[in-house]
Amino acid sequence: MKNAIAKNISIFRKKQGLTQEELAKKLNVSFQAVSKWETGGSYPDISVLPLLANIFHCDIDSLLGYPAEQRKILDYDDRYKSDGYYWGTQPSNMCYEVMKICPPQKPLRLLDIACGEGKNAVFFARNGYSVTAFDAVDLALDKGRRLAEQVGVEVNFFQANLLDFRLDNAFDIIFCSGALHYIPQDLRKEIFENYQKHTSDGGLHALNVFVRKPFVKSPSNEKKGRYKWISGELFSYYADWLICSCEERIFDCFSGGVPHQHCMDTMYALKQTGDE
Repeated sequence: MKNAIAKNISIFRKKQGLTQEELAKKLNVSFQAVSKWETGGSYPDISVLPLLANIFHCDIDSLLGYPAEQRKILDYDDRYKSDGYYWGTQPSNMCYEVMKICPPQKPLRLLDIACGEGKNAVFFARNGYSVTAFDAVDLALDKGRRLAEQVGVEVNFFQANLLDFRLDNAFDIIFCSGALHYIPQDLRKEIFENYQKHTSDGGLHALNVFVRKPFVKSPSNEKKGRYKWISGELFSYYADWLICSCEERIFDCFSGGVPHQHCMDTMYALKQTGDE
């Protein structure tokens, strides 16, 4: 593993156009430390791995050199193999709500978390937002790039796993639809604190989560790596924000070819001036 990490640090650093000195400065370590990592003379501390993954726009498994078959993200790799768009190309209704609350009257930086095949990211870019979007699945990102090219817009797509990725740049809008159930409960506080810290004053978070209800039966309830929320849990992380709207609803779903239902909480919240 150590040889793989040494090689990958060097490869990813060069892909980002960084010198060893520049990478060291971003990590607050000496350039000699970076040099030793790349030659296999030493190994980065485990606390440094998420920072490296952020800088390199990759996930930690990629950095560690695990083969692709070990990094398969649930069943999405298979879903995205088809020529068409698994989730379609029409934007989520959440996109229109974002435009009502924060219309792009000036350039607004928007981050689409776990963007899938990019339908929402491309919609936002078409409507004047400056869009950055990431997902863990390469096939999905390739489709997103093609969709952006077809409609003539620019979206900064990159690969990252939301469990590993942490923000180090500020955004005006953070958007995530249909993915936060991959975050286990013990990571939620830390991840949301990072998102909130890197949101500009007056910025918007538009988020939804699948919630567990005993009377709603879903075939995805027991799938490994998925952690449903409880009603109201999402809102509890935003006690110091202005919650513009929040709702809970049950809806029919046909993903995976099996009709079923989900219960979902959706929230739009604005960061107030002076929040830390």
